[in-house]
This record gives sequence, structure tokens and C-alpha cells, in this order.
Amino acid sequence: MAAFPRPVHRRIPNFQGASHAATRLLGLQEFKAANTVKINPDAPQKNARFLTLEARKTLLVPTPRLRTGLFNRIVPPSGATKEILRICATSQGIKEYSVPVGLDGKARVDLVVVGSVAVSEKGWRIGKGEGYADMEYAMMVSMGAVQEDTPVITIVHDCQVVDIAEELLDDHDLTVDYILTPTRTIKTNCGRPKPQGIIWHKVSYEMLEKIPILKSLRYREKQAGKDVTLQDEHSDLANATTPAALNEKVMAENTRPQAAVGSAQTGQRYVESDPLSPRLGGSGMMTTVYVGNIPPSVRVSELKCALREFHATPLRLNWQGAQHRAFLDYKDKATAESAVSSLKGLSLGGNTLRVELAKNQRNKGQVEINSQKGI
Repeated sequence: MAAFPRPVHRRIPNFQGASHAATRLLGLQEFKAANTVKINPDAPQKNARFLTLEARKTLLVPTPRLRTGLFNRIVPPSGATKEILRICATSQGIKEYSVPVGLDGKARVDLVVVGSVAVSEKGWRIGKGEGYADMEYAMMVSMGAVQEDTPVITIVHDCQVVDIAEELLDDHDLTVDYILTPTRTIKTNCGRPKPQGIIWHKVSYEMLEKIPILKSLRYREKQAGKDVTLQDEHSDLANATTPAALNEKVMAENTRPQAAVGSAQTGQRYVESDPLSPRLGGSGMMTTVYVGNIPPSVRVSELKCALREFHATPLRLNWQGAQHRAFLDYKDKATAESAVSSLKGLSLGGNTLRVELAKNQRNKGQVEINSQKGI
């Protein structure tokens, strides 16, 4: 029953008849009425993605493991043939014919298609066990992309439809409204509520480090006054050993008290630096991180607040608001790369920021700091 890729262990399994099962979408009124459809990137949903593109609907595909953002919106070339649309529906096509959609993308999803390892006729669903489908849905709730009545569909082999005890489900688990198999269309009439957003006390530091966009969402919800306390945030042991906490400790050691910091502000150009430490130990030179795509409405104080929240406080911040950018100086390349990783997916003022090592430092071990070039 299994199709490529194999083995099916530890993945959403592909199966013989997956393409035929996907064609059952065409008979659903919910699909016919949908303008925007979100479909997971796994192999058994490839034909579902093609059918969505062929119907000239907007197709959103989650980024793998949410590493680089939330969605990719597939944009086929003008006048694309069926053959090109089929390519767009593949993993390679998603890379070549897509644009990213972040938390502020104002997406409105009319239909959600997810993969499953097992599902019951009542709508209870089991995935790979890593929680990405549940997390994607919760993020869509938080960004207003889905509503309580947005239909959720899964496409599986008949043998994957099994009895599942409701006791196995938790309040963060996603349920489904329709099950499509090669032989059946099953309406589950599931009355169990779907996730209402991110349940932060079930999110660990480890998950936060693996999913950069989750950090951005947590920051935004914290600014809105929501309780975003993490699962292991109050554990002394966790605070001493988690990657985020260790990063915070390193940043604390590398940052002088605010009273010792000299600053100057002229118009939209702002430089905050420690004049006593232009060069530090370690690699021997500071390393600069470029932050771009900053909206005109964002103030330097907002960026500084986000840097503290993401445990990426620099030794010096060079703010160039008029050019929609800033430069952050760190004590060495390792610390700068850690900051880049932490800030990936950060969104301020409606824009997802562009964060990377400054151009002249990406491939150098030791470099002169940007200030020596008058930046």
C-alpha cells in the first residue's frame, strides 16, 4: 500500500491511491467555495495541491517544520500549463514558485488540508507526533487566518481510518471535518472544539528555538498583554540549561549596564555604543548583523525591546530608520550568528525583518567593524 518516499515510518505516509482520494475534493462544496486553501507539503497531498492550483485558487503551503516562516504562497508563472502546475505542486516547485507569507500577511484561509498517520470517523486525528499541524493551525488562529467554522480535511488510505480513544486527545490537538480515502468521503460531524490559539504553557524552550516564527508570535502576543509563560519557564533547572536561557546568560555577560552606555541621536540616525570596548576578546573583532525591511513606523525603542526579548542584545546598535535598517555589533562571529538565528522570523510593524550577517562579514573569521567604514 505504501508509495514513495519509503519507509513510511516517522512521516505522513504516502500510499497507492492518494491521487484518486484527492479528487474527492472536487465534489465538496467547501472546496468549490474556497478561495484560499492551505495544504500540507507531504507527498500524499501532491494531487490536492495540483487540483487547487488548477482551479485557480490561492494555495498556501506551510514551510517544512516552520523553520523559515509560516506559509509559502504558490505563484505559478503566467499562462502555466497543467505540466507546470504539477511541478508547482511538488516540493521543488514550492521552492521555485512561491513567496513567503508571515504572521502579518493578512491571509484568510477558507479550507485546511492536513496529513494524518491515523484518523477516526469521529474526526480524532493522530499525526507524526511532533505537533506541527496542530501548531500551524494554532498560529493561523492567532493571526486571524482561520475561523471556528473553517473546514479541515485529511486525505488518507482506508487502512488509516481506525478507532481512536478520545482520551488520547488533548486541547491542542487538531480534529478534522472530512476524511477522504480512495473509496470514501467521510463527514465526521466532529463536535470537539479546535485549538483556539497557541497554548503557551505547553510550548517548551526547545520548541521555541526550533521554530523562529513562534518567537515572533510570542513577542506579539506578549505585547498585547497575553500570558505567554512557557512550559519550562519557571523551572530553575530548565532556566539554567535551555538554549534560550544559556543565550540570555551569554548576552547578559556581553552587555554592560545601561548607565555605562553612551548614546547619541540625530534625526532618524541613532547610535548606541560602549566607547570603552570597541574591540573585545574571543575572535578579536566585533561582528555586525544587518537588520533590514524595518517599517517607517517602527521606533528604535521597539527594536531594542524585541532584541532583549529574543535574547539578542548587541554591544552596539546603529539605527538608520530613514534607510529602514539597523546594524548590530556583537563581540564575535559565533555570538552574531546566534543572534541571527534567534531573530529569524521576527516581525515588527507589519513587516518580517531581514536579518543576516553584514555582507562584508559573512565569510570572514575576523573583520573590521562597520563603524570603521563610516556606517
